[in-house]
Amino acid sequence: MTAATVTEPSAAPRRRRPRPGRTVVLNVTAVIAGLALWTGLSVSGITGLTGPVEVVRRGAELIADGTLLTDVLASLRRVFTGFVLGTVLAIPVGFLMGWYATARALIEPYVQFFRTIPPLAIIPLAILLMGIGETPKVFVIFLAAFLSSVVSTFQGVLDVDKTLINAARVLGASDRTIFMKVVVPASTPFIIVGMRVGLGAAWGTLVAAELIAAQEGLGYRMQQAQLYYDLPTIFVGLISIGVLGLVMDRLLLLAERRLTGWQERR
Repeated sequence: MTAATVTEPSAAPRRRRPRPGRTVVLNVTAVIAGLALWTGLSVSGITGLTGPVEVVRRGAELIADGTLLTDVLASLRRVFTGFVLGTVLAIPVGFLMGWYATARALIEPYVQFFRTIPPLAIIPLAILLMGIGETPKVFVIFLAAFLSSVVSTFQGVLDVDKTLINAARVLGASDRTIFMKVVVPASTPFIIVGMRVGLGAAWGTLVAAELIAAQEGLGYRMQQAQLYYDLPTIFVGLISIGVLGLVMDRLLLLAERRLTGWQERR
């Protein structure tokens, strides 16, 4: 009788975390490849496509005369104000919906209803009710950030492991202690994800928000450039929005690492 060979199951392979230096090299490589592709397309005869050199030259001109700095500060002020207000309101509302079933039943239909309406569709109503000053611009951005963050926060509370809550209750913890020591930390990753999505929505709404009688801002500058078929200026605006959004997103990721150090990462 032949003895069967028993083999132990091999351990699951560990995921290797990328080294910071390697990540930087890959990021730089991706940027260089993108610029090379852009340059190649611009010299290949595609009608109207501006190359990187023209965009850099135009960007230098806008920096030299102070236009770009003025537009960046105006857009940053609107996005930051709308994003912060939207997030500050969304987090307690999301916690309220997730923790209390009655509040969820009362609030969720309105949240889901307004989520189906693009913030850009609110612009005509915002103009009629709030005029053409800064208020309607900030309000539209606020709405985009709020709707993204509130759903993520709400879902984070719902997804908290019930075993942790029950264990805390068995140990005699009050509802307030459970909420502060269990629910809030466990929901933090969801909140950060909602903030990142809300930040993208805020920047995505900016250009349309600056249609409302703006006299400065990246979106306003791009719309003016469109009238004169000024492609370099449009590209400068697009790149500026992308860079600013990327920097703000990375700051949120840094905050996430500090707030969720307990979480296992890949």
